[in-house]
Parts: sequence; C-alpha cells; structure tokens
Amino acid sequence: MDLSPSIPSDPCALPEGCRTLGRSSGETLLAQRLSPWRRFGHGSTLLVVLAATRTAEHPGISAAGATPESRRFTALADAELLLEGPRGQRCWPLPPLPAGVTPALLSHVALCRLPLSPLLAAVGLEHPAPFPHLRLEPARWGPAECVSSGRAMPLARVERLWRQGMHLGAMLRGPVLLTECVPGGTTTAQAVLSALGVCVGSLISGSAQQPPQSLKRMLVEQGLRLASLPDRPSPTAVLAAVGDPFQAVAAGFLVAARHPVLLGGGSQMAAVLALALSALNRTERLALSDRVLLGTTAWLAEERLDAQRQPALGILLDRVGQHFDVSLTGLASGIRFHNSRISALRDYERGFVKEGVGAGALMLLAQLQGQTTSALVEACELAVDQLQASP
Repeated sequence: MDLSPSIPSDPCALPEGCRTLGRSSGETLLAQRLSPWRRFGHGSTLLVVLAATRTAEHPGISAAGATPESRRFTALADAELLLEGPRGQRCWPLPPLPAGVTPALLSHVALCRLPLSPLLAAVGLEHPAPFPHLRLEPARWGPAECVSSGRAMPLARVERLWRQGMHLGAMLRGPVLLTECVPGGTTTAQAVLSALGVCVGSLISGSAQQPPQSLKRMLVEQGLRLASLPDRPSPTAVLAAVGDPFQAVAAGFLVAARHPVLLGGGSQMAAVLALALSALNRTERLALSDRVLLGTTAWLAEERLDAQRQPALGILLDRVGQHFDVSLTGLASGIRFHNSRISALRDYERGFVKEGVGAGALMLLAQLQGQTTSALVEACELAVDQLQASP
C-alpha cells in the first residue's frame, strides 16, 4: 500500500467533494491551516478519547445505541471495531442502531490507508477496555452525571483530567488528529457552549435523524439553573457543572499542544475548542486558532436544523470564533453514499448517524493522501459486507 502523500500543485485546491465550513475560511488561511495535513506522515497520531456521561441514559437523547443500556458500551464497541476491523475478534457487540451503520467502520476503512498511529484513552467508562489504552483516572470514578444535575463532575476530577490532557498535549510531538466517542456528547457540548456565553440556539446536531432539540434544551437549561454559575465562569467550573470527561481532557490537550491538531467531529469539537480558548489570553488564542483545523463529514457539514438557511455547523463554528475574536477553519470530506449499493450506507444520506469516531476527518485525510472518493466508498461497502457476514 502506498502511503506517501499526494500533494497538489495548488495549495488551495481541495480533494473531490470537500467543502469549507462557515464564512471565516479564506483561501490563504485555509491553505495555511491545511498545509501540515497535506504532508503529514509517519509520526502522526490518532488520539481517540472514549468517555461517558449519564446524559446518554436519558431516553430519547441519543441514537448512538437504540437503548440507554446499549449506549453504556457504545464507546468500547466502536473502539474495538476501529482497531480490529469488521473481521477482527471483538469482545463487545455493536449496539443496535435505529438505522445505518456505526461511523467507526468508516473510520477503520480510512485508518487502514493512513500513516497514523492510533492511541486510545478511556475516561469514565462503565466497563474496562479490553485493548491497550491510556488510563487517565481511576476506573471507579465512572461516567459524569447528567447535565441536568448541574453537578456533572467534582471540580478536583475536572482539574485532574485537564492536567492529564495538558500532559498529553505536551508529550505528543507530531501532528495529532483528536477525536472521541461519547454517547450524549452533543448535549454536554450544548451545555458547555451555553455556559460559556456562546449563542448556540438550535445549532447543535445529534446522532438521530431529527435531533431532540427540545429535550436537549430542557436538560441543559435545568442543569445551568441548578449550577448557578457566575457571568464569566472558568472553563473548569463549567465542566464541573455540565461537562463530560472527554471535554476536560481534550480542552487541556489543546491548551498545551504546540503542533498541528485536526479536530475530528462537529459540535463536540466546537465545545472543547471554546473551553480551551476561554482559558487563554488574546495572543494564545490566536496561536491556537492558527494550528487547529476542524474536520467533519459532508452529512454534518450540510445539515440544516430548524429550517435554517445555512448549515448549522458552519454557523456554530463562526459563532465560537466571533465570541473569542479568532478565525476558525473547518473542512468536510467529500465522501457521499448516494449511489452506494449498501442500504446502511445510504442511510447516511437520509440523515442518520452523520459522524463519529473521527470518520469525517479520517476520510478527509485519506483523500489528502490521494485516495479517490470512489475507492473509499467501495472500501466502505466491502467493510459493511464483512461486518454483516461476521458471526
């Protein structure tokens, strides 16, 4: 397999089907922030943080597993699939989904074609991880409480996880793709962004075809009311009130990292970026925005919520940038499944699943390495065949 980068002569040229998010990604800025990812190679890291929040156990809040019980092992099942592939030996069954197939399968397909070394961290999971991983805190601490409690985590836990994230950020030297698997994480993202003063309205998506906007809003408003945060709360106070363990690790990571970081996801990544920006001064904020790029899927990048005229994620990224007076850049991969022979993949085009486990960012990187959209779609179809054929 040829893993050597395929760098286009035009630094502003995007791979087939790729598109920018929001209004602040000018050609010069995009070329600058995309440049490290056009030429990245061995020594780059895929950092996947697996975490849990009791928010995911609220009925109807998430489709990352059809039942609250199944969502307790979604992160472990997705991580095993990412690492072992559809034909590998796995300890955890994939949770049933209302439609589609887990994005971890797409992530595995792309990862097999990339010079990335996967590194997994587990925080707050119900069950022990059956694969090598970083243990960032005692397992007995378990998931964060539901955002509606206003007391998601003890402040001491948040500060410890933040420091662990900073240690990782300082330790990893090459370019890092940072992503997550946290069922219920879009709701904690909405809570964190709201607590920081970012006007999110109905801009937060979710794994369901129709995200439960009113339910998310109710849980977030209840949690913020009970938390009684001050007008300008610290990021650690926000996390202690309505956050999740992933956010604490990831925000600390971004604060300490001095290398290019590709954030794989959507609103959850916008939330951790906002947390990191809120912890920095003006000069540091500009430096962070210059080394960070958000990568996502075309389905999430094109999603319009509540009859909005513009896609929600682009508006959200712009609002976070405006709130902290920085320019943030996002890019969506060009992979589409309109003409796929696999119904579970076509479900992505119907609004199911959308994103997760860094699928969009990994597919984007595979395209930047010279993989064609047709080859990646065909590989995803084969992977679904193998998954469905496995015992």
